[in-house]
Formats: sequence, C-alpha cells, structure tokens
Amino acid sequence: MSKRKLIVGAILLVVLTFMATVGGIFTLLRVNSSDFASTMKFFQALHVVKARYVEAVPMDTLMTGAIKGMVASLNDPHSVYLDEKMFKEFMIETEGSFGGVGIVVGIKDKLLTVVSPIEGTPGEKSGIKSGDHIIKIDGRDTKDMLLDEAVSKIRGPEGSQVTLLIGRVNEAPRDYILTRSNIQIKTVSGKMLPDKVGYIRLSMFNENTANDFIRQYQELEKAGMKGLVLDLRDNPGGLLNESVKVADQIVPKGPVVSVVPRGGEPEIHYSSLEAVKYPLVILVNGGSASASEIVAGAVQDTGAGTLVGTKTYGKGSVQTLMPIGKDAIKLTIAKYLTPDERSINGVGIEPDVIVELADRKSGQDTQLDKATEIIKSKIQ
Repeated sequence: MSKRKLIVGAILLVVLTFMATVGGIFTLLRVNSSDFASTMKFFQALHVVKARYVEAVPMDTLMTGAIKGMVASLNDPHSVYLDEKMFKEFMIETEGSFGGVGIVVGIKDKLLTVVSPIEGTPGEKSGIKSGDHIIKIDGRDTKDMLLDEAVSKIRGPEGSQVTLLIGRVNEAPRDYILTRSNIQIKTVSGKMLPDKVGYIRLSMFNENTANDFIRQYQELEKAGMKGLVLDLRDNPGGLLNESVKVADQIVPKGPVVSVVPRGGEPEIHYSSLEAVKYPLVILVNGGSASASEIVAGAVQDTGAGTLVGTKTYGKGSVQTLMPIGKDAIKLTIAKYLTPDERSINGVGIEPDVIVELADRKSGQDTQLDKATEIIKSKIQ
C-alpha cells in the first residue's frame, strides 16, 4: 500500500473516531439526528478538502475558514469572527486609545454606514457625517465586506493615509483622503451653561465613562447646577455596564434595561436612585446607538427627562466576546428591552421633541437651544 494511501487512511480513521466520540457526546446532550448528520457532513467535507485538494492546506486555515463561514451564516452584522489582530484592536478600542481616523461604523440596510464621527479626530474634521455610506476603502468595494474587516482596513499606523469613497444622500460620491492619527478617546466633557444649566457630553461608553461622568456631574452640582442637558448625539454606544452606571445617576429607582437571551430569563439591570434630582434633557440623533439608546430609552420610559433631537440609530442587541485561542467570536447573545419592554432594534427611539440641527457652519445649535429652553421652563 502506498504511503499516500496510508496517510489518507489514517486521517479517515481519526475523523471517524472523532465522529464516533461526537456522536456519543451528542447522545448525552440529546442533540437530534439532523444535527448529528450535519456535523458528520462537516467532517466529511473537511476530510475531502484536506486529503484531495490540489495543494496542501494547513488545518488551521481550513478551520478558520469554517468558523468565519459559520458566523457569517447567521446574517447578523454584529456577530463576527475576530482574528488575533482584529481581537487586539477591538480590546484596545474599549480601553480608550487606538490608531485610525476616528469614525465609528456599522452595517445598516446592508450598507457600511458611519454611525458617528468622534469629536476632534481626522474623520470629524474632514466633514464625514453620521449616516454617510462608505462605498470603498482604498479602492476596495465594501459590498459584502464584514464589519470588523472594514474596521481593520480603516485603521492603521499613525501618519499613514486611507481613502474612503463616501456616499451621501442627494450628493455625488467623493473621496475623502484621511491621515490616520492616534485616537485618544476622552468620552466625557462638560461645562456650566447660563442660568445654571449643566451640560455633559458623552462621546461613547468605554471602561472609564461612568466614573468620569460621575466626577463631572458632581463638579456641576458643587457649582450650583439647577438642570442638566446630557448630550448623546453621535454617541455610538459601547459597554452596556457603563451605560447602566450612568443611568443610575439620572433614572429613578427601578429597571433600566432588560437583557433577554435566547430561551432564558431576562437579566434586568436596575437603578438605585431614590429620586431624580434635576430637570433633565437628553440630546439624541441618528448617531446615538446601542448603549446610548439604553440610557435614552430608560429616561424616556420612566419620565425622568425629555428627549430632544432626531430618531436614534436602532441597535437593540447585545454582543459578548468569546475568546477562541488567540482569536475570538463577537456574538450576539441577547436583545435588550427598555423599561417599558420596548425593542428598538432596527427601529430606533423617537424623541419627545423633534428638532433638526441647523447648518453647523452657522454656529447655531438649534437642538441644544431647545434643550436649554425646556430646562429653564422647569427650573423653579
């Protein structure tokens, strides 16, 4: 018998032994026969490709491709396979610093879409706006491109350039040539507006946001704040727990958000605040997503404040990172509901008072003006 046949036979024996083991596990887990048959089909395909493809292919390459395909088959833009490089970049972002152009992107209506530009970054300074479509990245079409693959291509070493072909409603697509920089994300800023109206801006929710928010909130209190405007415009979200901690300062005692897994009991996150201290207005727009919508939805449902601006993005699902060796799967594991059990996924939140933003070149912020007007009317 030839050496090649011996090798193929050995591989087949290993696969069949593994399949038998899997079969025993499936029996213990009471997995149905259809699932078992599908699993056998997978290992048969793996054996065929490994043994018969014209060139030798590393097993790691085949398994990585299988995992990517499995996650992609979910047809969920928020569930993605992250290779080692992408996984590291994702973790760096949540820590508050990364290299890139400073735009947060998502998939909306099957198009790569700018959720929001981050203040003070190359993306924001270039004029890129929430709702813009990224048609090409360095000449490569983004159609059918995975979200985290697109993110990885937009990022790069500080000082290098990336060209984005941007599409915008009622405008012809045009190229934006951006020079990457080291994006340092300061998520919280604040100031006192006239008539003792406090103003706090949250640009996103990373691991420092809640503590920084509480610190800023307390400083405004010491300065005599009588009402608060919380600006969540173009805030793409971030860490759920951080948004709950922020809500704990402004939403009355009770549910903030319910996280509902498949076939499981809801995990309800609560506020412990005895009573709302100040008149409150939340500013939102189409770039307010995910964790921002958790805060906005809780405020609206509990009557803790008034939402002003335009409809939010509509991301009502929860993802978790599941490490696989040096790689990871970012997987949607649940949906979330507002305190009134509203699902806003794909729908968004309609503000209580709809105000379009005037042309920023005019220097007038019509939404903030309306917010302060509402606050002043409530200050005793």
